Amino acid sequence: MIQEIQREPGFAVMSFGLTDRQRELRSKSRHIGEDVLRQVGVMAERLPSPQERFAATRPAYERLIADGFLRACIPQSAGGDNQSLIDTAIVVEELYCGNPSIALTLVGTVLGLQPILVGGSEEQKERLLAPFLADTGAPLAGFCSSEPGGSANAASPPPGDGVRTSARRDGDHWVINGRKKWVSSATGWDGMGAEVLCVVCRTDREAPPERAVSIIVAEKPAEHLVLDRVIDSPGYRAHLLPEFSLRDVTASIENLIGEQGAGLRLSGESFVSAAALVGIFGVALMRSALDHVLRFARSERRGGVVPIVEHQAVGYALADAKVSIEAARALSWRACRAVDVGHPARQELANHAKIFGSETAVRVITDLMQVVGVDSYDDTDPLNGLLQDALALPVFGGGNMGVRRRALHALMKSPDYDPLTAADAI
Repeated sequence: MIQEIQREPGFAVMSFGLTDRQRELRSKSRHIGEDVLRQVGVMAERLPSPQERFAATRPAYERLIADGFLRACIPQSAGGDNQSLIDTAIVVEELYCGNPSIALTLVGTVLGLQPILVGGSEEQKERLLAPFLADTGAPLAGFCSSEPGGSANAASPPPGDGVRTSARRDGDHWVINGRKKWVSSATGWDGMGAEVLCVVCRTDREAPPERAVSIIVAEKPAEHLVLDRVIDSPGYRAHLLPEFSLRDVTASIENLIGEQGAGLRLSGESFVSAAALVGIFGVALMRSALDHVLRFARSERRGGVVPIVEHQAVGYALADAKVSIEAARALSWRACRAVDVGHPARQELANHAKIFGSETAVRVITDLMQVVGVDSYDDTDPLNGLLQDALALPVFGGGNMGVRRRALHALMKSPDYDPLTAADAI
C-alpha cells in the first residue's frame, strides 16, 4: 500500500493500490458493516434514551470482537493483527459506512489503548491489553483527556487551570480526583467503567507544564467513578458519551504510563493516529451520503419528465462530492502512511487530514441535501443523521480550532519549519 515499485534503476513509481490482503480486509469489513452494524444501528437509534441505545449495540460490538476487528486495529508488535494504520483506515471506513455510532465505539476503544501502545512497558502491554486481544466479550477502553470546560489549554501554567484532574501518591496506589467529559464509552456497559481508562491527570502541581501531567491507567471495576450524566447528542445516537467524576478512584503505581510528567507528550503522540482517522470518518459519511443521493437522483423525477440525475446542476453536485471524497481519502492515507513510517511530517499531515476531512464532510453533505431538497431535513431521511454525525467531526478528537490549527500555527512559527517536508511523505 503506497509503496515504491522499482521499474528500472534510478526510477520509482508510487503505488496507491491495495494489496490482496487489504482487499480481503476491506471486503470482510464491508460485509459486517452492511449486514450487521447497519441493521443493529437502525434498531438501536429508535430507542428513547442514550443508555438504551448504547446497550442495544452490544451484540453488534461483540460480533466485531468475535470476528477479530479489534485485534485488526492493534499492532502485531503488541499481540494484535494490525500491520499498518492504513489497514485500520480501511476497516474504519467500511464499518463507519455501516453505522457510525458502533464504529466509533470500536475506534474509541482503540484510541483508549493508544497511550499504552505508545508509551507502555512490555509488562504493561501484556497485562493491560490482554482483554482486548481475546475473541470474546465486549471490552472497552477510554482515553480520559477532555474535561468539562474544555481542554484546549491542557498545558496552561498558573494562573491558568490546565489539566484539572489530579492524582496523588498513597502508598502503592495513585488516588485520582477530577471530572472528564466526551470520553467514548468510558463508564462501560454497566456504569462500572471501561476495562481500561487512560486518565490524563496532574501529578505535580509545582512542576512546569511539560513535567506536571501524567497518564495513569484505572482498571475496571473503577470504584468511586460516578456517572454524572450521559450526553444526548444529535449525532452518534447509539454511542455513549458520558460526563463523569473520579472521586478517589485508585490505580496501582504500576499503571503509570511512561515516566511521571510525560503525560502531555504521550497525549500528543496518541492523538496523531486519531487525527488521521477522523479524515476517514469524513470520507465514510460523505460516501454514505453520495450513495443515498445518487440512488435518489436516478429514480426521482420531482414532477418532471426525466430523473433529476439528467440535470446538469445535479450531476455537477454529485461530481463535486465524489472529487471531495477521493481527495479526503488520499490525504488521510498519506497521513496514515506517514505515521506508519515515522515520517517527520506525520503530525502535520495528520492535522491536515483531520481538518480537511471533517470540514469537507460538513460541506459536501450540506450540498447534497440541496439535491434532495427540504425532505432531507426530515429525520427519516438518512442525510439528516449523516449531517448530525458530520457536524461533530470538526470539534471532537481535538477541535480544529483549539487544537489542530493551533498545532499547525505553532509548527509554522518555528524558524526551522520547512513547508516542503510534508510534500516528501508518500
